[in-house]
Amino acid sequence: MSHSAQAKAQYSLNKLHKKLRRGVGQAIADFNMIEAGDKVMVCLSGGKDSYTLLDILLNMQLSAPIDFSIVAVNLDQKQPGFPAEVLPNYLSQLGVDFQIVTEDTYAIVKEKIPEGKTTCSLCSRLRRGILYRTAKELGATKIALGHHRDDMLETLFLNMFYGGKMKSMPPKLLSDNGEHMVIRPLAYCREKDIARYAEAKAFPIIPCNLCGSQDGLQRQVVKEMLQDWDKRFPGRIETMFQALQNVVPTHLADTELFNFKQLSKADSHLAADMAFDPVSFTAPAATEDDDTAPRHAVQVVELG
Repeated sequence: MSHSAQAKAQYSLNKLHKKLRRGVGQAIADFNMIEAGDKVMVCLSGGKDSYTLLDILLNMQLSAPIDFSIVAVNLDQKQPGFPAEVLPNYLSQLGVDFQIVTEDTYAIVKEKIPEGKTTCSLCSRLRRGILYRTAKELGATKIALGHHRDDMLETLFLNMFYGGKMKSMPPKLLSDNGEHMVIRPLAYCREKDIARYAEAKAFPIIPCNLCGSQDGLQRQVVKEMLQDWDKRFPGRIETMFQALQNVVPTHLADTELFNFKQLSKADSHLAADMAFDPVSFTAPAATEDDDTAPRHAVQVVELG
């Protein structure tokens, strides 16, 4: 590679790093994800998302206005062919505190799930329980996962299509037993930016042979749908994610979320009925280092 090509590649990488770091910093600030004195357990799977998460958090740690510590944790699930030496070697070179937890969840999943059936649900539950236990043993105050904006939108559609719920992955979550705070610092970051960053940084990616090789997964179908929309309708993904942050309970149909039975004319302070009126809004503007198409005003007309 010529000197000019190297300089151009480095410039692009710096620009992408700045963009991802800004997104992570904004998510941390908006949801108060990391506080002074926190011990953040970064769950490292060996995939592009968790590598990027660890990389950005380590970089932010150097200049953050608060002190917090980081420990990287990988769960070796004893999948056949898993290169057990890759992550320890990588983390040792970084000089970051880390722990490799070995649990044969692969055998459990293969025993319990019939051949050809989706393994994700059981695998996820087993992995979550082990990571919670490990966080408690390490004294971690926050558990950081590598889910990004696209994961959150995919989960929203999965729950609507197959679960009958309007529910997604929250950027910050308290575990069911109330003992652990789970955070997703990549909540504002696009998967395609993370993929480009991981490729440029040449992270030693480890594929998942248990679930990553399964065909026809519902999540993969939804992912392909969203990717198609992103190509054909620039700005749609950004607008959909913005919708997750602009929920209007009075204009949905959840009687637990809003007391429709008691709604009366005295409640005129509530949002007016705009359901049949054209609504214009502008999708988030592209930043100077955003390679997406220019945004434009969109008119939405709801039909009865």
